[in-house]
Amino acid sequence: MMKTMIGVIGGSGLYEIDGLEGASWVKVKTPWGAPSDQVLVGRLGGVPMAFLPRHGRGHRLSPTDVPYRANIDALKRLGCTDVISVSACGSLREDYAPGDFVIVDQFIDRTFAREKSFFGAGCVAHVSVAHPTCPRLGAACAQAATGVRVHRGGTYLAMEGPQFSTLAESRLYRQWGADVIGMTNMPEAKLAREAELCYASVAMVTDYDCWHEAHGAVDVAEVIATLTANSGHAKTMVAGLPALLGADRAPCPHGCDRALDHAIMTAPSARDPEVLAKLDVVSGRVLGRVLGA
Repeated sequence: MMKTMIGVIGGSGLYEIDGLEGASWVKVKTPWGAPSDQVLVGRLGGVPMAFLPRHGRGHRLSPTDVPYRANIDALKRLGCTDVISVSACGSLREDYAPGDFVIVDQFIDRTFAREKSFFGAGCVAHVSVAHPTCPRLGAACAQAATGVRVHRGGTYLAMEGPQFSTLAESRLYRQWGADVIGMTNMPEAKLAREAELCYASVAMVTDYDCWHEAHGAVDVAEVIATLTANSGHAKTMVAGLPALLGADRAPCPHGCDRALDHAIMTAPSARDPEVLAKLDVVSGRVLGRVLGA
């Protein structure tokens, strides 16, 4: 049985985690470049934890510029088994109000300017993202989120940004059945699946996008005010996760940690050694087994 290590990717409004014992910022090198920032590593409730600010401290990176591959590689390289994504979002539903948390379980990916896979020429793989988040981890996040209204389940539409939606787009996304809208959970969720990490997305509602007649366009000042309140609830949620997840970790009952079992398409003799070297951490379990390493 392996040991649990929790990785937290903090989005807008969440730039630090309180109470980490023995905490230190560490620099992680990856084959995919530098992650968004150094990673804060320590222990919380006796369980190892790593915190990575998605936009960098000081919010330096736009959603398009976030190095998603480096971020996921860095967390797995440090030993993370479970990754919780915390992000701000707009609501596309009347009953998902500002201040609410949504445990996302589906995505519509409308991003177009980002690298979306660790794999490609030299080593091709196709993983299933039919169910892109881990139900076990999502349930733990919902249970740990106290003092805030939590919606279990929701479809997150990932837009490229950095601009907010037009009114026509916002209305269209509602017709598609999307529940919330944001700019950062894709390709993050896809990459976590390729890296065989359990991944949960907690979307913190800050506004009603621009579809709601009573609320008008997104107001950044109002968003920041809601983010500030949400940040405290997010920290409370994270603090409750170690007790729920435990120090010892059994194999994921939903198979997140075995996502690559049948995903590699390229024959061993046709695999590019340079590509394999870059995949040493994110897919070393299956490639090492196949190659006899």
